[in-house]
Amino acid sequence: MPTSNQGGGHPPSAAVSAVGLRKSYGDRTVLDGIDLRIPAGSVFALLGPNGAGKTTVVKILSTLITADGGQAQVAGHDIATSPAGVRAAIGVTGQFSAVDGLITGEENMLLMADLHHLPRREGRRVAAELLERFDLVDAAGKPAQSYSGGMRRRLDIAMTLVGSPRIIFLDEPTTGLDPRSRHTMWQIIRELVADGVTVLLTTQYLEEADQLADRVAVLDDGRIAAEGTAEELKRQIPGGHIRLRFTDPAAYRNAADALRGATLPHSAPRAGAAPVDEALTLRIPSGGSQRELRAVLDRLDSAGVEADELTVHTPDLDDVFFALTGPTVPGRPGRPEEDAR
Repeated sequence: MPTSNQGGGHPPSAAVSAVGLRKSYGDRTVLDGIDLRIPAGSVFALLGPNGAGKTTVVKILSTLITADGGQAQVAGHDIATSPAGVRAAIGVTGQFSAVDGLITGEENMLLMADLHHLPRREGRRVAAELLERFDLVDAAGKPAQSYSGGMRRRLDIAMTLVGSPRIIFLDEPTTGLDPRSRHTMWQIIRELVADGVTVLLTTQYLEEADQLADRVAVLDDGRIAAEGTAEELKRQIPGGHIRLRFTDPAAYRNAADALRGATLPHSAPRAGAAPVDEALTLRIPSGGSQRELRAVLDRLDSAGVEADELTVHTPDLDDVFFALTGPTVPGRPGRPEEDAR
């Protein structure tokens, strides 16, 4: 479930805000007027397909590239007039690790401490604390190139935290990780937010956004297609249904007669036909309410029919994603290489 330290009362202040951000590369428009407001101490997920513009948003907000239009403030600093203030307030972890594989994990941490101008003793203390927090103590003296993908990603985030940023941009932080490492990374993100850190997360993983984000924005073709909590977005999408599966063709036909309006994936089988899994399945449109489920069961009971399996499907972020993001069109110009994710 999403984790947030937001309370009631007045709306929390915005850690990141943007109005009308635009960016083009030649005749290709990557961002076509993006508005964002990310409350302090929350996780905001930017969800979208390859080339939607997610990485370009992160690069602009972290002052790595300049926008062609629009305005944005990060931690109270204008990205155009106070880029140094923005960079001092943020941490950035990209899809591709900034870890130097030729030196040890500890040396990577100490190098980051030097870049933040921490005194030597303070730098060693911070490095030791973060290595312990991210379960990297045993590997601290080994070259980072010997680390697994999950370990390198944990080291990358540990390095990002050396300067104690209150805002962190995580650009597809779990890409390429195995399920166990991905869940470990999710727990780390939850702990950061519990400590009051604001996280902007870009991801293609729908479950990741569902699990972590307080709010989700779906980015498609350079525009925000929809924004809200995961539950708000799911409620906008039709497609909920009750699925009934039968092993007996006669029971299937009787249920189909009793449940007028059911969507049949195949025509009803002839008497004596061998059961085929999906051929003996009914789908009844439903919003997933208890009242609708009871009505279906009552009609089956009245007909003396019992389903072998009943499941209720409500729209999830997969449905939202496919409904709001356009299909890839053959021959459509691709996005610039640096934003092809």
